[in-house]
Amino acid sequence: MNRYNNRRVQYDVASQKKPDKEPSDEPTEEKLEPFMGVKARRLASMHRDCSGDYLNVDSQPLLLKILNKQGDRQVLFADKVLKFTGTGKMKRRILIITDYALYIVDPESYSLKRRIALAAVEKLYLSKLCDNFLAIVIPTEYDMLMASTRKNEIVTVLVEATKNDSDFELDVIFKNRFDYNPAADLVKEVHFEEVEGGVKTRILRKPDDDE
Repeated sequence: MNRYNNRRVQYDVASQKKPDKEPSDEPTEEKLEPFMGVKARRLASMHRDCSGDYLNVDSQPLLLKILNKQGDRQVLFADKVLKFTGTGKMKRRILIITDYALYIVDPESYSLKRRIALAAVEKLYLSKLCDNFLAIVIPTEYDMLMASTRKNEIVTVLVEATKNDSDFELDVIFKNRFDYNPAADLVKEVHFEEVEGGVKTRILRKPDDDE
């Protein structure tokens, strides 16, 4: 067993609880209902309009160049997210979802870090609590853990785009503890716990003998 086993990385997410409000006439994200009924939904996410492309990709030549090189043109979602590396570091990345793939781009150099075909995505992991974390499971490669305040919209877009691309129903699994593989030979556990004032999130490396 190497010296990194049982290494613990802990992130506290200050998801402040808000008091219930009276029903309003504001539009709700009806497309989220099939899976979001499982979660304790944030009021903010219930009343947020979905615009999809938050970066206006059509006006950014460097991003368009990346997409055109791959033959992708239809942008379903684009925004900046936090991506977690295998060592536990957080890196800011641009996430673009098209009708064929996911793109992870460095927001400073505009270099393509990763392209994942929608057909390669098997399932998504989320907790049952009010947090921003999302794990994308790609069995043929390695998984990806990210955080975004627009997580609900990302999930909706991925589910619909995958179904349209291949008629495959993407699994969306809600668990307050799940494993993911940030590298081929690395397994990590993500634990979510509701605490006073929000949600505590812990990312732990699993010991080799437990793999």
